[in-house]
Amino acid sequence: MNIAQQAAALREALRYHNKKYYDEDAPEISDFAYDRMLRALETLEAEYPEVDEPDSPTHRVGGSVSDKFTAVTHPWPLESLQDVFSFDELQEFYTRARAPEYVVEYKIDGLSVSLEYENGIFVRGATRGDGITGEDVTDNLRTIADIPKVLHGAPETLVVRGEVYMRRSVFDAINAQRELEGKPLLANPRNAAAGSLRQLDSNVTKERKLSIFCFNIQNSDDLPLKSHVQALDYLKQLGFPVSPRYPVYTDPKDIKHEIQHMGDTRGELDFDIDGAVVKVNDFALRRALGSTAKYPRWASAYKYPPEVRETILRDIIITVGRTGVLTPNAVLDPVQLAGTTVSRATLHNRDFIREKDIRIGDTVRVRKAGEIIPEILGYVPEKRPENTVPYEMPKVCPVCGAPVFEDEDEAAIRCTGAECPAQLLRNLMHFVSRDAMDIDGCGQAVLQSLIDAGLVHSAADLYTLREEQIEPLERMGKKSAENLIAAIEKSKSNDLSRLLFALGIRHIGQKAAKTLSATFGSLDAVLGATEQQLTDIRDIGGAIVQSIEEWRGQEQSKHLVERLREAGVNFQGEQLVKSDKLAGKTIVLTGTLTLFTRKQATERIEQLGGRASGSVSKKTTFVVAGENAGSKLKKANELGIPVLTEQEFQDLIQEDKE
Repeated sequence: MNIAQQAAALREALRYHNKKYYDEDAPEISDFAYDRMLRALETLEAEYPEVDEPDSPTHRVGGSVSDKFTAVTHPWPLESLQDVFSFDELQEFYTRARAPEYVVEYKIDGLSVSLEYENGIFVRGATRGDGITGEDVTDNLRTIADIPKVLHGAPETLVVRGEVYMRRSVFDAINAQRELEGKPLLANPRNAAAGSLRQLDSNVTKERKLSIFCFNIQNSDDLPLKSHVQALDYLKQLGFPVSPRYPVYTDPKDIKHEIQHMGDTRGELDFDIDGAVVKVNDFALRRALGSTAKYPRWASAYKYPPEVRETILRDIIITVGRTGVLTPNAVLDPVQLAGTTVSRATLHNRDFIREKDIRIGDTVRVRKAGEIIPEILGYVPEKRPENTVPYEMPKVCPVCGAPVFEDEDEAAIRCTGAECPAQLLRNLMHFVSRDAMDIDGCGQAVLQSLIDAGLVHSAADLYTLREEQIEPLERMGKKSAENLIAAIEKSKSNDLSRLLFALGIRHIGQKAAKTLSATFGSLDAVLGATEQQLTDIRDIGGAIVQSIEEWRGQEQSKHLVERLREAGVNFQGEQLVKSDKLAGKTIVLTGTLTLFTRKQATERIEQLGGRASGSVSKKTTFVVAGENAGSKLKKANELGIPVLTEQEFQDLIQEDKE
């Protein structure tokens, strides 16, 4: 590959990763790897100017403007920063700048924005975009509590630049909730912040509890400010949150120590940083130094390299998440990593361990993924002991002893225990939810209080609660306790289909629960049905049959069912299938029905063992056509499907009743 081809390949890769990072908030490589790739292209273009291109990623800020948002032209460009990867490179920056003073700040890992104020009123906010044009996200920025909406004593026009981020504590809380709800987890705080800010619905942004640090006044030349420190102090005075550290140094040795200190202590912060920014303090000197097409010459960003350390994997322990997923975790000899002591690291899942062939006793390489979660990169082959053996995931849940569900097509292995303590909160949340037992006033906070008080260990315990037990709990009281007991009592009379769904049997959703209830009429009949009886039911596939077989065979399931029975929970449902006259037949209703409603007709078809479909196909048995029947009647005639009038269909139903 010649020089021109190398440059073209690098540009193509950088454009791809720019799109993933800036536009889709879903980067596929680390910041460090991206920065190295960009540096390689800069070096090529500097050494071989003939391969340089005007629209190269080295000449522009990475982002673009989505057509989902209104475009905003920044009154002052939002420049990027020149990255350096060593203190030698930082020394080159000092040599060029020749400044008497430098300010050192955290390089916050978030999403850069501009905030515009007119006469002290926040009027507009935008993402950086390509530095010249950004996206109008004013409504979303208004939901960030840290951003002052009204300034007192501010100039007529003020444009402030800041970095929107998500605190680690908020990120952890959101992921804990998403895990409970069975939703995919957010990858890291930076992506979460960027994705949250670029939502079309500002309510979603508000729920994410974003924060901001402001670090620059874009129109500082219009104000009587002589230095960067003065500008930060002024921003703080106006009510803007600024970096918690911005010391001033004159000696590069002191700057080096500050950068190292920031790196060593970053694990103690509640926000992510990926480096430290060194800026010329004096504004007059900044103006003299100016900027390139992309970077200011008065600032430099020292990027921390991703730390990788070797240590010994002493054990693999299994944790069971709130969704029942078994997660393997490595127990390590303690090692210093990104400013913190690491003795645990995630091994993700069964497939990860298999692919990496990681074994207890191995010397492994560890890093912090996104500077947050320690993870294993792999083992060191030459240091593997002779007596190691491949690791096998457990066949039963380490918490409750129930068998685990292991699907070769899915990396996750799940506990199947109906009363597993590790899954208690999530199982209860599902059991009481609106589409299940619909127990009003029994939300997540109440359930957690009941669990913490030791009052509930399974769904059956809800039916043994007494008012005097509930009343002392946090956010409760006499009236709330009375209402909750009444709601629990009311749920006992729910239809069987709700109970079947509430039990949380794998693959049984609302539709399958209704089908099983309508077919068998009681929980005992469902759990006692043969495999053939279950398989013969329309819309009940092999996965559901297997799930029922596994669930009803477990002691935890039997115990839960008997306790619900003792509590007086209804096990009966209306058995809708009363005849097999239409068994195996598919009927389509079309046009305006006058002799009965569409719902009544559908229910009658199902009572006779048939299936009501919404579309005509070769599998359709016949079509019932009411007034003004349209395309479905036309298609039935084209396919030669028999067509019945409403009266003919009613005669068919009446004949069956007689």
